[in-house]
Amino acid sequence: MARGGTAHRVYSVVVFVVLASLDNVAIGIVPPLYGSIGESLGVGEGHIAFATTVMFLISAVAAIGWAYAGDRTDRKPVLIAGTAIWIAGTAWSGLAGSYGAFLTAQVVAAFGLGAVASVSFSVVSDLISPKRRGLVMSFWGLSQGVGTLAGTLGGGILGHADWRRPFLVTAVAGFVAAVAYLFTYDVPRGESQPELAGVEYDERIHHDHLPVILGRRTNVWLILQGGTAQIAFGSLVWLPVLFRARAVDQGYSYDTAVLIGSVFATIFQLGAALSILGGLAGDRLQRRTPRGRALVAAVGILAAVPFYVVLFFVPMRITVPDGGGTGTVIRGVLVNVVTEPTVAACLATAVFALMLTSANSPNWFAMIADVNPPEHRGTVYSLGNLVNGAGRAGGNALVAVAFRGLAGVFPPPLNYAAGLAAFQLFFVPTGIMYWLASRTVAEDMAATHAALLAKASAEGSDRGPDGDVGGHPPVVAERLAAQQDPGA
Repeated sequence: MARGGTAHRVYSVVVFVVLASLDNVAIGIVPPLYGSIGESLGVGEGHIAFATTVMFLISAVAAIGWAYAGDRTDRKPVLIAGTAIWIAGTAWSGLAGSYGAFLTAQVVAAFGLGAVASVSFSVVSDLISPKRRGLVMSFWGLSQGVGTLAGTLGGGILGHADWRRPFLVTAVAGFVAAVAYLFTYDVPRGESQPELAGVEYDERIHHDHLPVILGRRTNVWLILQGGTAQIAFGSLVWLPVLFRARAVDQGYSYDTAVLIGSVFATIFQLGAALSILGGLAGDRLQRRTPRGRALVAAVGILAAVPFYVVLFFVPMRITVPDGGGTGTVIRGVLVNVVTEPTVAACLATAVFALMLTSANSPNWFAMIADVNPPEHRGTVYSLGNLVNGAGRAGGNALVAVAFRGLAGVFPPPLNYAAGLAAFQLFFVPTGIMYWLASRTVAEDMAATHAALLAKASAEGSDRGPDGDVGGHPPVVAERLAAQQDPGA
């Protein structure tokens, strides 16, 4: 495998995708096991949910520091350090003998997790060309969704009898991925940017760049939209609890109900795999108008709301062997998808709703790369991730309060359905902010491209006149001409 060749670059993207999925596994394994962990450690479900909320917040705050370090220095050591920390915290979580130890371990893991997505996003954005950003970023976003699914499923399957097991398995998987990362391609900053072709780009972020970053109005909307979006998304981590409550309401034992809830929640989130369609749609429309990615995200988010509301209230008739083994229960759930019309209707609704909202992720990633120079991308991503984390933590915590309040009016599982449905309305302001971003993105993209071309021109001029065309290196002259040609 030639260093920096196609195979090496593909290998590198795959490793980054796996790393991005594993950090979501580490978070996703906890919600299906709220009851089991709480019972083992002598606390209520709310205490374990609080640990998840703290994890969301700390990882989001830590991501800013990790991203700034990655944008300032060599990104590889930064990512290795963060990965080692979250692996240690996750393993410690599985070994914790008290609630205090468990909470501390989750804090340690969260601190390391902040590095993975923010730094590796910066690297991946340098590996892919702008015209394919939507598609490749859909795989990037999909990896995180798959990680959440794997965490939900792994938490239920591996942890329904022993809650510690999924933490230890995830830590081992993280160690294997970290070793694989050592052999990835060390991507030069800005390598995939067409304006910088043939130019050595060594710009770094500085502490006084924040006003410049926030001066790009598209960045403001891309950062803020996550606050309301993640309140809605954060509430969805309770899907296993909703389906568990439905199973208990139908007379199943608690252990079987936990497994049913995890498997159903996993199946119903498979629509997130269709984020690839959202990425492709964004790429396609972007070729026609600079507003393309933002409009695809706005329409997807807004159109999904009614489907989510329907999903939570469609009745389900679950028929699986109570007390059966893991494989038996999983087979029973899969058979229900085919034989029970109510389950099939829920699945169809969930897949379509998730397909629509999943258009958000790849286009958000791609727009950050579109409107920011390489040395700002990790930091902008982390700022967005901070707002995302605050929103997700808020959604996770507030929906728990809503469930308790609604329980006085609606018995379980109806209180869970009503609470989740209400929280999906937070998608509405998210859609509006994407529409506002669509109005500013063209101007911000043009300004960033012009700045990169100017930098490439300056670098070329520093190298001397040989091969220059009109004061610019040949490749830069071609890019300048393409910028001036609206049909390019």
